Amino acid sequence: MSKPVILTVDDDAAVLRAIARDLRQKYANGYRIVQAESGAEALEVLEELQEREEPVALLLADQRMPGLDGVGFLREARSRCAGAKRVILTAYADTDAAISAINQSQVDYYLLKPWDPPEERLFPVLDDLLEDWRAGFRPGYGGIRVIGHRWSPRSQAVKDFLARNHVPYRFQDVQNDPEAAAQAEAAGVREAAQLPVVILPGGERLLAPDLQQLAAAAGLRTGAEEPFYALAIVGGGPAGLAAAVYGASEGLRTVLIEREAPGGQAGTSSRIENYLGFPVGLSGGDLARRALAQARRFGVEILSPREVIGLEIEGPYKQLELSGGSRISCHALMLAMGVAWRKLSAPRADDLAGRGVYYGAAVSEAVHCKDEDVFIVGAGNSAGQAALYFADYAYRVVMLVRGDSLGARMSQYLVDRITQTPNIEVRLQTEVHACHGVERLEAITLLDRKTRETEKVRANYLFAFIGASPHTEWLAGKVARDRQGFVLTGPDLTSEDLRGWPLPRAPYLLEASVPGIFAAGDVRHDSVKRVASAVGEGSVAVHFIHRHLASL
Repeated sequence: MSKPVILTVDDDAAVLRAIARDLRQKYANGYRIVQAESGAEALEVLEELQEREEPVALLLADQRMPGLDGVGFLREARSRCAGAKRVILTAYADTDAAISAINQSQVDYYLLKPWDPPEERLFPVLDDLLEDWRAGFRPGYGGIRVIGHRWSPRSQAVKDFLARNHVPYRFQDVQNDPEAAAQAEAAGVREAAQLPVVILPGGERLLAPDLQQLAAAAGLRTGAEEPFYALAIVGGGPAGLAAAVYGASEGLRTVLIEREAPGGQAGTSSRIENYLGFPVGLSGGDLARRALAQARRFGVEILSPREVIGLEIEGPYKQLELSGGSRISCHALMLAMGVAWRKLSAPRADDLAGRGVYYGAAVSEAVHCKDEDVFIVGAGNSAGQAALYFADYAYRVVMLVRGDSLGARMSQYLVDRITQTPNIEVRLQTEVHACHGVERLEAITLLDRKTRETEKVRANYLFAFIGASPHTEWLAGKVARDRQGFVLTGPDLTSEDLRGWPLPRAPYLLEASVPGIFAAGDVRHDSVKRVASAVGEGSVAVHFIHRHLASL
């Protein structure tokens, strides 16, 4: 396979030579540097690269070009190479154009001329963007191959697991790819229940593996190195990852246990644009990958996928029972399990889950949505970001909102962007009344909540972002929770909740009804459902964890 391409575009020949020179100096070993002298020429280059199936990693375009300017080129280029990182190069006077590019075209960064010295003002930015691109790049060679059925829940679960754990893979559909069908037959597949077949780089084949088998094959850690830790964290979302980074960086022997993939619900978000310090936003997957790298750098032991199914409290010790029968003990326990999307109550929705009905962004399905109508259920920020994300792939995105306003629960910047996106339609006072299909989703019935009239429409893709429920059943009888299952902490604990509290001091701010057990993020009662809030709670809780450990 040829090297991934970095394409730079500028109508000024001297500037084009200079930027190409700097790019070759830094990136020639891993990337092919391609130049174009206009936006129109650059689009022709992209078409040629598409025909040759050459991957494009980065587009760097000057703003002031005659004909098609930089913002216009990057907007057009987005449909041709959606995964490529896009950077606008502007003069100081063009910062308004740069901000417009961020808002309208969702470019990944803007750089100001001059960029000298490149070691300080160019390479660090591009290094970061290329690292993000590499993490999300799914090469069509080598790596893991998944041979499955496009409308199979098990195939979808395997793809989603690999994507969320940043394991490169290639998916081949047995229905539409003769090579895939032949590979499945060679692997001994005789019935659909044996799919998917996962082919490892060394040639080993796994038939319909569970996630534990898949994790082991992909080199992920699922077993603990030690029986005891100063701090154990259950849940690898923003709150859990923040607690892991701060705890380990301050010397605590820390283990983090995640039942699916690090990043939690935020990790499935296609774009987070209001997180402080990232003016052009970043995907939930990128945020999770960066936080994971930080945690590992400080020595955090990460077990994924591994589920905690029980808790025993013995004085100052907390013992966690893990799926598979092993146990881990700790002095301090952080509960950061987050929440799961609620299931649709419409008839046939459960039967078609993973076969056209999905919960969360399921970004691994986006490439299959070309020329399709995609339906999004929900009116929160996650639903809004998903609508914008799928609008780059789908013919049309239809948002189904139960309420009478899109802005009631969604940030205004998202409302504005959705309103300005021509292939997004918003239907208020509408809900899914029924799902239809046998092997896959084929249609949905919509209910107008005002008129009570129904309408059946063709649909292959339905993504739900409604409500949230905590996964805390294993804490029943051990830790005080509210009626919905959220963990009560600090001032929210009543005297009834604290009947067995053994210490003279009151619980700390984020401490639960058992000394040394803390909760942060969405799993906590009355929490603020924002990524920044979860990160803040996770890091602040470490302060109280230190105070608890010092008192033992």
